[in-house]
Amino acid sequence: MIQSVKSIPAFDIKQQYTTIRAEVSAAVLEVLTSGRYIGGPSVEEFEQQFAAYIGVTQCISCNSGTDALFLALRACDISAGDEVITTPFTFIATAEVISALGAKPVFVDINATTFNLDIEQVAAAITPKTKAIIPVHLFGQPVDMSALMDIANAHNLLVIEDCAQSTGASWQGQRVGSIGHIGCFSFYPTKNLGGCGDGGAITTNDDALTAKLRMLRDHGQKHRYVYEEIGVNSRLDAIQAAILQIKLRYLDLWNHQRRAIAERYHKSLSQALGIATPQELAEGIGVWNQYTIRVLDGKRNAVRSRLQERGVNTMIYYPRPLHLQPVYENLGYQVGQLPVTEQACDEVLSLPMFPELSEEQQDQVVYGLKDCFI
Repeated sequence: MIQSVKSIPAFDIKQQYTTIRAEVSAAVLEVLTSGRYIGGPSVEEFEQQFAAYIGVTQCISCNSGTDALFLALRACDISAGDEVITTPFTFIATAEVISALGAKPVFVDINATTFNLDIEQVAAAITPKTKAIIPVHLFGQPVDMSALMDIANAHNLLVIEDCAQSTGASWQGQRVGSIGHIGCFSFYPTKNLGGCGDGGAITTNDDALTAKLRMLRDHGQKHRYVYEEIGVNSRLDAIQAAILQIKLRYLDLWNHQRRAIAERYHKSLSQALGIATPQELAEGIGVWNQYTIRVLDGKRNAVRSRLQERGVNTMIYYPRPLHLQPVYENLGYQVGQLPVTEQACDEVLSLPMFPELSEEQQDQVVYGLKDCFI
């Protein structure tokens, strides 16, 4: 066994900052000197660059990934009485924005190997009230968007991609966020493309949706002091946009490093007893926001504790599925109704994953994990 030298964090955003400190400092100082702190050139330039990166014509920046989802649903006229199909194995934001508009989230089970929506179950969940589907590209792994878009097109449903954990991932050569009708991104600091605070963006090729999104994020006004709808205040700060412009230049490199780390985990752990490693679909390229294993036979919490004793910090995403959360008791879901999701919540464990994770640190993680089963 390799002895622990120091604690390994589950993620480390400080190391990344040190590599671009000078560029970030100069960009922030330029914004501060300009006096343009809301909107302005930094925001406009970032929107253009991010749209080009994703492969769409339009990017509408906003205050957070949650706001991106909320605004997307608003722009698509989702309202009371509508149903939106999504996954119960995700952060609460995916579902709460549906509920915030008075619509009903309809949860379907996940695929056991990818943790993403089980596409075969989506079609069975469609009713006359269904208006949209929100696939979540969880942990940086793309959903099978070909199959999902076939279903959506056959039933005339909107597809709003939740890309919060998957910036840069692709399906059949198309980046996520460019395949559905709308893509929603988070720039929370721990994301693959993370800011130094909250931030988000919406991507689309639809000019009409773009106009409505820009209006809704700015208090419902197209022209100053002329309010056409009840909107919100959801703007990306100029400082965040300037920082994100810099980080966007490095994103493909950082994602490549994440993939290399994931590949080392695969090789080291694929035959390890007591765990199951995550799987990728052949037509997708993931970006590994998390590397999430399953710890089998009810040993997850014990293994996590033993790893922490060895200096290896881990995370659990997510310990309780959305369909069994107290806030959704009114929907009537019962334990056992979505069994794959429920089992995943009991077994998943996310290992340290960030682009700067060294091979020595990764060896410490791997050997520490294997020692838990000796």
